[in-house]
Amino acid sequence: MEKRDYYEVLEVTKTSTIEEIKKAYRKKAIQFHPDKNPGDKTAEEKFKEAAEAYGVLSDPDKRARYDQFGHAGVGGAAGNGGPFGGFSGGMSMDDIFSMFGDVFGGRGGGFGGFGGFGGGETRQQRRFRGSDLRVKVKLTLKEISTGVEKKFKLKKYVTCKHCDGTGAEGSGGVETCSTCHGSGSVIRNQQTILGTMQTRATCPTCGGEGKIIKNKCKECSGDGIVYGEEVVTVNIPAGVAEGMQLSMSGSGNAGKHNGYAGDLLILVEEEAHSELLRDDNDLVYNLLLNFTTAVLGDTVEVPTIDGKAKIKIEPGTQPGKVLRLRGKGLPNVNGYGTGDLLVNISIYVPETLNKEERNMMEQLSQSDNFKPNTSVKEKIFRKFRNLFD
Repeated sequence: MEKRDYYEVLEVTKTSTIEEIKKAYRKKAIQFHPDKNPGDKTAEEKFKEAAEAYGVLSDPDKRARYDQFGHAGVGGAAGNGGPFGGFSGGMSMDDIFSMFGDVFGGRGGGFGGFGGFGGGETRQQRRFRGSDLRVKVKLTLKEISTGVEKKFKLKKYVTCKHCDGTGAEGSGGVETCSTCHGSGSVIRNQQTILGTMQTRATCPTCGGEGKIIKNKCKECSGDGIVYGEEVVTVNIPAGVAEGMQLSMSGSGNAGKHNGYAGDLLILVEEEAHSELLRDDNDLVYNLLLNFTTAVLGDTVEVPTIDGKAKIKIEPGTQPGKVLRLRGKGLPNVNGYGTGDLLVNISIYVPETLNKEERNMMEQLSQSDNFKPNTSVKEKIFRKFRNLFD
């Protein structure tokens, strides 16, 4: 299923401020929250869709990539269900609720936090997020034209197998925090001129986790993560470009105490082709013809990404003429068609001639056919002028 435009999902525009985006997301979250629409799968999907859109548009870096490259810049090719962008295929309800602190004033996943729809205020316990990892991938034009699967062996923090990420030694190594009773937050009363005011703050004893590690794991020293290796498979969509950065959700460093894993950021680099140049989705080839071929015409071969293609050179072909082979370029990264192969004609002029060749050329130079007429001069001048427009 093809993804909808994120601005359309939240009913905002590209010029909307972060506050306007946040307000629009709050409205959608309230409208489609599962507590308000029990058993409604359509509402649940819209709830997740709004969270995904907000997760991109509220982040300046992700929003800039989305504005430039569309879904491929943050979530793979549109409609491919790929892993890029930090959400597609891997965003759980816990991930969504973790964003509510930014939008709903620090309140957690309970629907009461939206202001009266549920049965009272709740607060989600703190969960650590691992840091992001960055890698570079160099791709050939052939790989870019089709998309490619790449595998990376990453040195990274992974979940400790000895304690299953809890950070505790044995089953009894974790206790519920006695200060906040597992909620991760405490209520403080403060006397003001308006009376007693209640504020909710992160629990100072457990740091918001709601639990205390009594016996630390001997392998990870209580962190729940250790330094190790992991092989990650990344599907690069077709049509990516030099400098594009893709994000693979949950493939970065693991978070402490079974928290959220960071993202893997993949920076795309292009490997130069020996004959073809890239111009957006088009490819350009400079065809150097000898003088007689340009005059008499012929059929010649030109390189393409897939091999060779034959093209017909008409008699009297002029230097600077561009032949277009439609559909022989690169696919658009968002799936909007394919570019062309542009064949630019150049004429090779011999630098030295033997006596016989010189005599032949001198004879030809006397022919009116070898003297540029007015229409040819005007055509060349127009091309020259276009270079400065």
